[in-house]
Amino acid sequence: MYYDLNVPVPSLHQSAGLSISKKGKGKQQTPGSAPAFNATQINAVETRIDLLVRLGYTVFAFNQFVAKRVDQKSHVNTAEALVDQLRKRPGLVYLRRLSIILDGDSEKGFGLTNANASMFASYDLIGLVPLTQATFSLACLTHSMPSPLTAHIISLPLTLPRLSYHLKHTLIRTAIKNGAVFEISYVGALGGEHHPILVDADGAENGSGAKKNWWAAAKELVRVTKGKNLLISGGVMADADLRAPKDVGNLITILGLAQDVSHSSLTKVPKSLVLRAQTRFTYRAVFSEPKTVIPQGQDSSVPTEVNPVSTDNEPQVNLPAKIASVSGASTPQPSPKKRPREERPEADTVVAMDRSGDTQKKRRKKNKGEA
Repeated sequence: MYYDLNVPVPSLHQSAGLSISKKGKGKQQTPGSAPAFNATQINAVETRIDLLVRLGYTVFAFNQFVAKRVDQKSHVNTAEALVDQLRKRPGLVYLRRLSIILDGDSEKGFGLTNANASMFASYDLIGLVPLTQATFSLACLTHSMPSPLTAHIISLPLTLPRLSYHLKHTLIRTAIKNGAVFEISYVGALGGEHHPILVDADGAENGSGAKKNWWAAAKELVRVTKGKNLLISGGVMADADLRAPKDVGNLITILGLAQDVSHSSLTKVPKSLVLRAQTRFTYRAVFSEPKTVIPQGQDSSVPTEVNPVSTDNEPQVNLPAKIASVSGASTPQPSPKKRPREERPEADTVVAMDRSGDTQKKRRKKNKGEA
């Protein structure tokens, strides 16, 4: 079972025929109105799903990008609206993912608070795209801790000419310990196009230069993480850039990963991530309720009393002895007594000689004192 946890959702403003600027001041829909995707976009998504299924993927996460911060008044869950409009197919799993692009304006807060917990409950996965050192530290230390708002995916802008922060070992180690994964989208290795919102927020670049930057940054990420908790996803906008899981695994091995590690980054790592993300809806991230398991060889109905009180005048007999007498088995004979240890006369003579020597010394001292 192969996973692609980064299938971009078409932009809501493109579907509505609206324009939006880089500062995000364009006209937006209200949360009360359901987002509308036209038939052309739905058919394009259905065609992409058919191609992904033919390539071998079975679990998909439709990724919705939000720049700077999540505003409760104007935010609309377009991923859920897209999943509701898609055709149901047996054997496939559709997930809803939210990715927040964090820049310098997001350091004061980007809406991922307990007051907005009900708004994020409709998403199966939450990811962060940090662009500064402060937001990267927040993503690794604070928002990776178990809570209803845990961000399990940290996606780095690998196609930028240079990362604006250092990948410190302490931050990476803490995020891995908390269960977060670091995402690598293979679309950058092919020089493909990224989502328009991600490009407008300066979180990605398109072109041949971006391809060169991706290989350098991805190798550095693999070196720092030592191949642990790496998630390989698509992030592809054009159908021509889609690749099969085996091809992606061979491509990722060029970064220095072993063949089994690259395979697990498409199978085991995303599977454990999806299961771990369900702990957002449990108390203190407890995944299951503990149960008492009784071994098969024991019976809970056996009484605990070994010597039950008898109403007859017969004397009480111990339970194991009574079972042995009924079965006709002979009672075990007591073990023979141990032979006493032999006395050692030489040691006694040595002790007696020591004692006589001490008494002679005492007498000499006493005689000298009297003299």
